[in-house]
Amino acid sequence: MPRLLGSDSSRRAYATVMKGMTTTAITSRRIAFLGYGACAIAGCLWGTGFYFGRLALNEMSVEHMVLYRFLFASLGMLPVALASRVRLTRSEMRLLLISAAFGIPVQFLIQFHGLALTTVSHASLMVGSMPVLLGVAAALFAGERLDAIGWLALIGSTVGAALIVLGGHRGPAALGQPSLIGDMLVVISLCTALTWILLSKKLMLTHSPPVVTAYTILSGTVMLAVWVLGPWLLNPWLAHKSQPPPFAHVSATAWTALAISGLACTATTTLLWNWGIHHVPASRAGVFLNIEPALGSWLGVKLLGEHLGPHAWTGGALILGTAIILTTRGHEPQPDVILE
Repeated sequence: MPRLLGSDSSRRAYATVMKGMTTTAITSRRIAFLGYGACAIAGCLWGTGFYFGRLALNEMSVEHMVLYRFLFASLGMLPVALASRVRLTRSEMRLLLISAAFGIPVQFLIQFHGLALTTVSHASLMVGSMPVLLGVAAALFAGERLDAIGWLALIGSTVGAALIVLGGHRGPAALGQPSLIGDMLVVISLCTALTWILLSKKLMLTHSPPVVTAYTILSGTVMLAVWVLGPWLLNPWLAHKSQPPPFAHVSATAWTALAISGLACTATTTLLWNWGIHHVPASRAGVFLNIEPALGSWLGVKLLGEHLGPHAWTGGALILGTAIILTTRGHEPQPDVILE
């Protein structure tokens, strides 16, 4: 009888263990599903960033549009910063401020000045080269190895960007038409964004990604406000008067676009992405970055009536194809923060 009891006890223990393993596996699959879903939603929202930016640019300057966007983003990031207060060392604070300067005022002012001179479709396709640029930057500055396929991806992405640029006008930028200078400014902004990403990665070694992201956006917004509003506040002492920021005559459409750009396309997307890549492999989640250029170019064509020539279609296919290859191989690093 004791032997039978022992056998029953063993079977019950085994059944309990198996049930626990099954429950854990189901939970893991659910979390992975949610993680991929969070990354997919982030990619879709990022893809609308240029579209909503273009709507706001119809009624205000680049500087004021970017400032309003990040003021809305700061509203979304402020609760994160207040709930997770951390103490930064002097070197970490210096790193944060440099990262914020490159990541917010420098990058976004250059990027949206480029958007003002080109089309949403062209600008979105240019952003598709970001995963490849990041892989090269990691190889050059972070000591990570870029293999033969990585270099081929770089070449393919470069050729794709060159084809898109060739599809633009080389003369003065015309309204609603792509231009060489506009496309190049978007590319320059992506190179500037690499500084933000690489410096932020250092901070994320000791602090959580949401906290670093919130602190960076809040710090960068303060710098942006000083840059944009400073000349206007100094009007009494300046010979050349600056225009006040637009407010009363801004339409509801523009305010809605700005709110969505800041709260959804910047604050929410960054938090969703950071949560997602903590629960799924970043190498697999990276493929969702490619939703941004694909959706952005589609919105430009379908909703804004833009046209992509054969050079742009071929170049966009090269950029997206190389980015997908690089982000699905599982060997290259993925960004911890995203720029849209």
